[in-house]
Amino acid sequence: MNSAFPPPPAAAPAAVPARAALATRPLGVWGSLKVAQRNLLGLIPEIATRQPMVSGSTGKRWHMVMDPGALRRILKDRVEDYPKSDVTKLILGPAIGDSLFVAEGAHWRWQRRAAAPAFAARNVEALAPVMTAAAEAASARLQVPAGRAVNLYDEMVTATFEVISDVTFSGEPGFDRSAVHRAIDAYIAQTAKVSLLDILGLPGWIPRPGRLLSGSAVRDMKRLADAAIDGRGAQTPHATPDLLDLLNGAEDPETKRQMNRAELRDNLLTFIVAGHETTALTLSWALYLCAFDPAVQDAARAEAQAALGDRAATVEDLPALPLTRRIIDEALRLYPPAGFLSRTAQAADTLCGRDIRRGDTVMLPIYALHRHHLLWEEPDAFRPDRFLTAPDRYAYLPFGAGPRICIGAHFALQEAVIILATLLARHRFAAIPGRAPEPELILTLRPAGGIWLTITPA
Repeated sequence: MNSAFPPPPAAAPAAVPARAALATRPLGVWGSLKVAQRNLLGLIPEIATRQPMVSGSTGKRWHMVMDPGALRRILKDRVEDYPKSDVTKLILGPAIGDSLFVAEGAHWRWQRRAAAPAFAARNVEALAPVMTAAAEAASARLQVPAGRAVNLYDEMVTATFEVISDVTFSGEPGFDRSAVHRAIDAYIAQTAKVSLLDILGLPGWIPRPGRLLSGSAVRDMKRLADAAIDGRGAQTPHATPDLLDLLNGAEDPETKRQMNRAELRDNLLTFIVAGHETTALTLSWALYLCAFDPAVQDAARAEAQAALGDRAATVEDLPALPLTRRIIDEALRLYPPAGFLSRTAQAADTLCGRDIRRGDTVMLPIYALHRHHLLWEEPDAFRPDRFLTAPDRYAYLPFGAGPRICIGAHFALQEAVIILATLLARHRFAAIPGRAPEPELILTLRPAGGIWLTITPA
């Protein structure tokens, strides 16, 4: 990227968990494209972890914002002036339509109001037995010979996909779980990488060749979701309503509008796509961090064993698992699944004393925000107890903030604590020397090559 910024600070100490290499020099258009296709984190200049804002141009003007006050303005005070960027919509729109994640304005507001009751605390807590069952199943799969290396990322994806498919469609035979999972993976692989046309800021109606190949994966996803919806038909809702039950006929209390079949399908796909991998990533990174710091792992294990005994965690156990929750919070800080957000300014504004023009790209590098030296003490260190004190609301944004905060945040945190506590109570995880994961951001912040740990009984 074309921005003059000071030389980078000294390298981080060795005794910190895996950290991405950030940019130490301007990249230019071609350099930005090359880096973005490999790892979007590489677009973030190292100085972004020490400055409130960094600006530049790669065919169009851009600004990276790390100042909590400016972030509040973008995400809350003037949220209508900062809609999601064209690139975000180009990547996700074909799969999830104009659903909650990408819709804007009035169309977003009525969907949010209609969907909100489905994610009320009482409904999320009622779904906890599905999470407990997935934790039990994951623990059983990890009963491997002592010392065997296991890719915990793959295991956590399996566990969380079981949860999201069961709470969406109650695990009905008409929902082909493995086929949907394959279709999602194929779609992300074909569409998520940034195009040169994205870097240059060219309009969305110009085709991005790589994304033209995603049509079959999109059709597969929608066909499978449609089949599950049709299979439900006029059946009586389940004793514990799943998301399809809760959203089928959900009504906006202000406009009385209900989702049509396509809107229902696209929102269910949104929850499936967004709801399983992000939690799987959080759990994977949390287990890596526990292996990185055995003392924290031992303390969390003692907490979990005292609360659970020999059973899997339930929603009623959450108040007795505060350290487990802090480990999840710290994993979300160090490795936020949505590590890089992007907005397109729709009106002139001023952020951190700089002029923002209509059409400028305004980036929210959550990865840099969460490791900012002016906002966090020892920002690259794994310190779960920093969450004994609540951070500044706009310095910690794993689920966003303002009116568009992630509707499933409570669901994700509940699931993550239930599964992590169950696994820590029963298993001991150890790092493999020389095999630390590399944080890699394509669409979400993934561990390149997985997270490989050895496992022994607790």
